[in-house]
Amino acid sequence: MVEIIYKDESYQIIGACFNVHSQLGPGFLEAVYQEALEMEFEKQNIPFERQKKLTIIYEGKALRKYYVADFVCYGKIILEIKAVNGFYRDQFNQTGNYLRAINYKLGLLVNFGTSSLTHKRILNSSYSQKFE
Repeated sequence: MVEIIYKDESYQIIGACFNVHSQLGPGFLEAVYQEALEMEFEKQNIPFERQKKLTIIYEGKALRKYYVADFVCYGKIILEIKAVNGFYRDQFNQTGNYLRAINYKLGLLVNFGTSSLTHKRILNSSYSQKFE
């Protein structure tokens, strides 16, 4: 049996996303969902950092370039949110790059732009080659 990485934490995060989507529905800008999610995370006591700067290390040194994740929750899960018609390969790649840059195991990619909230679990390729 395959262990689901951070099952309880990701369940809480996705639940918060569903709450936001059920209240707002599709059609808003990503920034609106970010702000609403911040409020929902606070309400549910989900630890998070918004617009988290992710330092990239090359040969033991920090690069001047860096990524910015929409959220890091529980100090170990990257949450990237979108407000588009559907997922695209580059969004999976972006989240995967974030995971590899800071050596986290799990990323959640959530799309608020469709009539039903959609989400995917993305594993760091250093740990697995699969999307959950």
